[in-house]
Amino acid sequence: MPCRIGYLVPEFPGQTHTFFWREVNALEAKGIEVDVVSTRRPANALISHAWAALAIQRTVYLAPLGLRGVIAVIGQMLSAGPSGWYRCARAITRARDVLFEGKVRLLALLLMGAKLAWLARRRGWQHVHVHSCGDSANAALFAHLLLGTRYSLTLHSPLPFFGPNQAQKWRHANFVFCVARALHQEAAEILGADFPATVEIVPMGVDIDGFVRTTEYVAWNGRDPCRIFSCGRLTPGKGFHDLIQAIATLKQAGLPVHLRIAGEDDSGGVHYRRQLEGLIADLALGEQVEILGSVSEAVVKEELQATHVFALASHEEALGVATMEAMSMSVPVVVTRVGGVPELVTDGVEGLMVPPHDASALAAGVERVLRDGSLAQRMGRAGRCKVERAFHSRLSVEHLASHLLRPWPIKK
Repeated sequence: MPCRIGYLVPEFPGQTHTFFWREVNALEAKGIEVDVVSTRRPANALISHAWAALAIQRTVYLAPLGLRGVIAVIGQMLSAGPSGWYRCARAITRARDVLFEGKVRLLALLLMGAKLAWLARRRGWQHVHVHSCGDSANAALFAHLLLGTRYSLTLHSPLPFFGPNQAQKWRHANFVFCVARALHQEAAEILGADFPATVEIVPMGVDIDGFVRTTEYVAWNGRDPCRIFSCGRLTPGKGFHDLIQAIATLKQAGLPVHLRIAGEDDSGGVHYRRQLEGLIADLALGEQVEILGSVSEAVVKEELQATHVFALASHEEALGVATMEAMSMSVPVVVTRVGGVPELVTDGVEGLMVPPHDASALAAGVERVLRDGSLAQRMGRAGRCKVERAFHSRLSVEHLASHLLRPWPIKK
């Protein structure tokens, strides 16, 4: 019997969602039929990939409901009957870490869960995989309570980031993947007895065949502009203000630095990006720092092909797909020692690690890589080998496919 699943990603397709699109295609190549679902469309400024139009065309959005969605929700709620209503009401009242306002929010998410359950019944899904432990996981929880829909989760960031009601989300899931050992350990400590039996460490990965150099990496020659590249959502947690401060330090030291940052803030450029642009102006770095906005995967590869150093100053980071992409392109990396990053980068081997919130240490790390060409080349080669061995995208696809095809028991 063919396996058909729902694949739920919040605000898809966003600027960091290439991995998910690749995973969808890889699952389908294994004979698993995939219906892509998302909470809502992202802002247009965050849609940048060449495949985005096709992804939007084949994605079903849970919100806004619209007339058809309202009819689907009413129909699914009636179909669930008093027993389904009771299970959902009990879940809302038992959400022990949720205040009154949060319980009202859960009622709204119940509607989203009802639409998800309607889709699961109408399209014949055997399972829903949710690439989040936030509100999307609550929707999957309610779909399960209304219809019995099986679901699973992937934890991509520290658990507190995804809000309350984690115990119920995890308890009813058939399995959970954590992308880093550090996340697995943290979740186990937080959830305690609610930590389910089937929780595995499954790192995200990169397309090592796509992210490969077409020319050899060339270290900085000590004369021409030294190029530094960074990539990620423009949020304070990514530490871009620390990186910009580090560039100011390098400029003062007389290095001809040029930093290019690929990424946009979640508002489409009107919040954190403006703060960064203000900092760039205050430090007189208009000629040294450029923010590219949300860019396609092809542009990211072009930037990595041309750069001397990849730098990321995250204050917290589950693992770091952008860092993996740089390593896959044989680029030496300078990153912060946070979260699961030490599982990806060994200090002095694939890159240099520095403390978070420390612009001076970051500047020193970048300067060391720039001035030591043999070190830069050695770390770049080691990074490529590390990704080929342990962080390529086929590993996560194999893991997920094997779990989806397993005959899981019905969760109560």
